[in-house]
Amino acid sequence: MSFNHISVIGLGYIGLPTAAMFASRKKHVIGVDVNQHAVDTINKGEIHIVEPELDIIVHAAVTEGYLKATTTPEPADAFLIAVPTPFKNSEGEQNGINIPEPDLTYIQKASQAIASVLKPGDLVILESTSPVGATEQMADWLAESRPDLTFPQNAGEKSDIRIAHCPERVLPGHVVRELVENDRVIGGMTPKCSQAAIELYKTFVEGECVTTNARTAEMAKLTENSCRDVQIAFANELSLICDELDIDVWELISLANRHPRINILQPGPGVGGHCIAVDPWFIVSKTPEQAKIIHTARQVNDGKPSWVIDKVKLEIANFLQDNPTKTAQDIVVACYGLAFKPDIDDLRESPALNITKALSNMHAGSVWAVEPNIASVENVLSTVELTSLENAQENADIHLVLVDHSQFKASKFNTKYLVDTKGIW
Repeated sequence: MSFNHISVIGLGYIGLPTAAMFASRKKHVIGVDVNQHAVDTINKGEIHIVEPELDIIVHAAVTEGYLKATTTPEPADAFLIAVPTPFKNSEGEQNGINIPEPDLTYIQKASQAIASVLKPGDLVILESTSPVGATEQMADWLAESRPDLTFPQNAGEKSDIRIAHCPERVLPGHVVRELVENDRVIGGMTPKCSQAAIELYKTFVEGECVTTNARTAEMAKLTENSCRDVQIAFANELSLICDELDIDVWELISLANRHPRINILQPGPGVGGHCIAVDPWFIVSKTPEQAKIIHTARQVNDGKPSWVIDKVKLEIANFLQDNPTKTAQDIVVACYGLAFKPDIDDLRESPALNITKALSNMHAGSVWAVEPNIASVENVLSTVELTSLENAQENADIHLVLVDHSQFKASKFNTKYLVDTKGIW
């Protein structure tokens, strides 16, 4: 089977790098996205996200004619769906437990959009991180839209269309390298589906392609991020305990990690990003009675931002007590970092962003944000002023460290009114 034309549906943080990697191997790639700005930007050989090395690859691919973007799907030999899988606005309740419900609307719309251009022999891969069973649901949506074609759930190995799930497992800031080097989990709905997917990914993947079924592939990605979430929750809970007991949590973790079989992570203001903060809920939503540790970890990490805000309130009170001529309106709070992790521009599910937003809503004075990786906060924080590191350190009254960006770690700073959730100052 040859894949000369490949279509990637969704040109975000995963879809665009994936499309670019195929195009860099001289495959003709059609990128599809509903965002006209993203489409126009890519067709100019530029990128609308921040990811090291990606701009060079995209520029070369577009210039050489191997990559183009559009808002409407076109025929291809393989289709990769990499669209968001958010939560519904309302939470569901299972056995008295409020649990966010996954929203597969984007996957459904993407499936229906490509259905009209499918032909016998095509391969469809779901890369979006999804609840267990989402690949089978996608196959059903495709079958409903194209009753003239056969699909694995009905025709097995003889199906006209091959379908598989292959979750991404890359680190923002290192996506280009990890797409090539990391192992891939290939979950075909049949063995032939898996083999077709392996042939496609081997276009650029140097890591091992390990086969399983679609459900296990879906669960593998959720398991990886849930494990990480539980580990972070332990560190975050430890920070709460140490605060109560007047113990330096950073020193404690450093000492504990001297044990040869202990590797405790570092605490922070919560958990962000579209994976670790989201994926565990996909497991909990399917098995709420069984996923007790995973659910508790989510509650611990989701509760950490409120604890941070309470700490800032305490610092404000301390400042007013030390400065009786001042009022709350006179106090400037500086928040250092908005991204969900260091040295990237990604604000998805960022606890730093949410904490800054909450402070701007409750604090009578000014709230400043220091975020060296973005140029503007107007679209996300209308009442917050974006300022420089130097200005914040010199002129703000209360200082809140939320992200350990390299610029912050390289700066020496000492102040009485400090809430440092990353332990750098």
